[in-house]
Amino acid sequence: MPNLSESIKDFAWRQITESGASSLSLRKIARELGITAPAIYNYFPDRDALVTALIIDAYASFGDCQHEAKASFPEPGQEVERFRATGIAYRRWALQYPHRYLLIFGSPVPGYVPPMQELLPVMMRSLGALTGVIAELQAGGRLDAYAIPLPLVEPGHRLFTLMGSADSGMLSVYSVAMLIWSRVHGIVSLEITGQLPPFAGDGEALYRFELDSICRQFIRPPEAVPDATGFFRNH
Repeated sequence: MPNLSESIKDFAWRQITESGASSLSLRKIARELGITAPAIYNYFPDRDALVTALIIDAYASFGDCQHEAKASFPEPGQEVERFRATGIAYRRWALQYPHRYLLIFGSPVPGYVPPMQELLPVMMRSLGALTGVIAELQAGGRLDAYAIPLPLVEPGHRLFTLMGSADSGMLSVYSVAMLIWSRVHGIVSLEITGQLPPFAGDGEALYRFELDSICRQFIRPPEAVPDATGFFRNH
């Protein structure tokens, strides 16, 4: 059978969609594909290896979505547009692939221990679009993360490994990124699991309201950014 590895993953996603990730069975997939169990073990030696492959694929797809959205506003000065685009793409991807979203951001698969060294590259890339936009806002003086005491991520946390940097100057960037992610994740998770009360018909109105709220809280308008002389631009 051509491209058997992809066929195995396709049937695995079908199982997850129908009965959840905890029910994933290599033997059942083998039966559905009409092959023997030893044949499937040539591609994935156990269930955990298959789960890891599915997680990598999900993160790669999510990361592609985020970076394509960020790249849709390539011009200098479009940082806010880039932020909004990545935020909107986040929800759109989750609604299109809810089971992939829940596999990487939801409840862990019982008994599965994620091999972090194998997963870190795709995890780092998938979150890189958001942290990149926030770093651009900080570099341009538009990140407003200091008006109130912002709880910061501990410098020794694995997040620094995830982001590929131990630069303490990035503490505010990472901390704001994680706070923003937790807020949009909450709304999206409730929506795709059917637990979000209706707001103006569906979750989009509430989600866009939250993006606007985040922008107001963390992004200074251009006229509030001091110029090289220390004066504000509308001075």
